[in-house]
Amino acid sequence: AHAARDQAVAALAQAEAAVEVAKQDLQSVIVGRGTLDAAVEAARAAVRLARIDLDNTRITAPVDGRMGEIGVRLGQYVTAGTQLAAIVPADRWIIANFKETQLSGMRPGQPVSFTVDALPGQSFRGRIERFSPATGSEFAVLKPDNATGNFTKVAQRLPVRIAIDGDQPALDGLAPGLSVVVRVDTEGGAGRG
Repeated sequence: AHAARDQAVAALAQAEAAVEVAKQDLQSVIVGRGTLDAAVEAARAAVRLARIDLDNTRITAPVDGRMGEIGVRLGQYVTAGTQLAAIVPADRWIIANFKETQLSGMRPGQPVSFTVDALPGQSFRGRIERFSPATGSEFAVLKPDNATGNFTKVAQRLPVRIAIDGDQPALDGLAPGLSVVVRVDTEGGAGRG
């Protein structure tokens, strides 16, 4: 009976040791699972980064238009911020720099007529779309400083954006940078710039 009891006590101790080993194995599995979860997340992040890199191999234009001044070749590596090409948008408009003395009576929506030096004999129509929030000199790299020395009053010019009506012949001849003469009928008086 003593031997059987000793054997049962030893079996109990062995079973308790087996439980402790099982608990340690469970803890190892839990730690291992966390490591595997981290490895899965790292793999998902690598896939996302690879997709971003793949998307960066395609360059899309922000607007529809015509390409010009292309300075890149197929297969060339470029860095962020490098100008690759210039795009001329399909929408056309004019920035007319009127003197501040000519702005009286002008408002958005007024009809405008204009001629283009490069297209003699053609007259085009449009409308005032909006006025710049400041004169051109305010946006200049070197701003005039009239606070010192002799001051001579100089009439400033305010950029006015003019939308061009789309149903006109010869619009394809218009290109950025052409010289134009704009006329705005301000209810009987003509402003010219």
